[in-house]
Amino acid sequence: FALVQNRLGIAAVRVLVEDILPVIRVHWVAPEEHQAGVSALLTAGRRNLSLVDCVSFHSIRRLGVSDAFAFDQDFAEQGFRLLE
Repeated sequence: FALVQNRLGIAAVRVLVEDILPVIRVHWVAPEEHQAGVSALLTAGRRNLSLVDCVSFHSIRRLGVSDAFAFDQDFAEQGFRLLE
């Protein structure tokens, strides 16, 4: 919410809450998923790889997802098909 509000304003937050969130599934990560992401980030040792991406890689693999709606190539590098 903070990122949307900061970059796009409160009207965009309202659209997110009222129009977008009802039609998507939000996956809240458990502490062990977070730790797996931290471990992957430290193992990768890349400055341009984010913790959010590493946690996402772990979570979506665990959920059996093969497609990702993403704007960077990190997901493709991890073997996911990017949706455009």
